[in-house]
Amino acid sequence: MNPKVDLFLAEGCGRCEYYATPKCKVHLWPQELILLRQLVLDCGLDEEVKWGVPCYTFNGKNIVNIGAFKSFAALSFFKGSLIEDVHNILLKPGENSQSGRLIKFTDPRQIIEQEDILKEYIFQAIEVEKLGLKVEFKKNPEPVPDELHLIFEEFPEVQEAFYDLTPGRQRGYIIHFSQPKQSITRTERIKKCIPKILNGEGFHDEYKKRN
Repeated sequence: MNPKVDLFLAEGCGRCEYYATPKCKVHLWPQELILLRQLVLDCGLDEEVKWGVPCYTFNGKNIVNIGAFKSFAALSFFKGSLIEDVHNILLKPGENSQSGRLIKFTDPRQIIEQEDILKEYIFQAIEVEKLGLKVEFKKNPEPVPDELHLIFEEFPEVQEAFYDLTPGRQRGYIIHFSQPKQSITRTERIKKCIPKILNGEGFHDEYKKRN
């Protein structure tokens, strides 16, 4: 077990002002998150923390993560669209989601009762990675800069979150990222925007809120 996940369960992800307070969403689903953590570890995955949440990997590749939302706890599959969903329990995290899928939980009993099914899906996800299968993403009409492609390869969760955005938000980021002439500056711009992309925000969203 990774001590960073113990900290997550105790304090939260640290991505909002409610970190280390009783209002943190992590504290809404303590039993669910503990059960999900143990279930995933039982499948032999490595435990890390990425972008503030527990992430489970196989040979360095992201397989699933667990997280807390206002209305549910979730087990999320990075390449869930490639899993054979025979039990019809996988949901798209967003309308435009092409790769990721999640399963929602609002009661610990749901996890206990579906333990075998959940492990079956996790093992499927591991097999998808072993076989090197990839999701065919619909491309944005704007040319994606090479630096962004490199970030996608290193952090598949950023790629998924990016293509979950509306086409207009994707275009806004691409224009912003492509403006600098130097590659290092383009990369710096991308890295600064990763938290906003993961939160489902557009590049201009904060500006619009202030005005």
